[in-house]
Amino acid sequence: MINYHNRLFRSVASTDNAEVDHETLFQYRQEGAIVYAEYAGGAIMRGQLLGVADENGIIDLRYQQINTSGALMTGRCRSTPELLPDGRIRLHEDWQWTSGDGARGSSTVEEVRE
Repeated sequence: MINYHNRLFRSVASTDNAEVDHETLFQYRQEGAIVYAEYAGGAIMRGQLLGVADENGIIDLRYQQINTSGALMTGRCRSTPELLPDGRIRLHEDWQWTSGDGARGSSTVEEVRE
């Protein structure tokens, strides 16, 4: 199983209806199969995600965030990992808003090494 604990991710691509961008940083934590993170940056003032990873590292998660307009947004996401040649993780995310218009989208985040 992939361990997400103490890994930092940055958004590198997303559909136009996403609020995250290249300025958004995600700090992941993991306890057993439970994965959670806090994130902020760009159009996101503060966000949180909570999910469960399966044996392949695929995360079924829910998220909530407050954007720079002050709106509280919520959604669900399925994140599928890809191991990069240098050992970092790239997550391919298919998501849907559970607030607002309920639209679907996709994003990609990559692990950042400081």
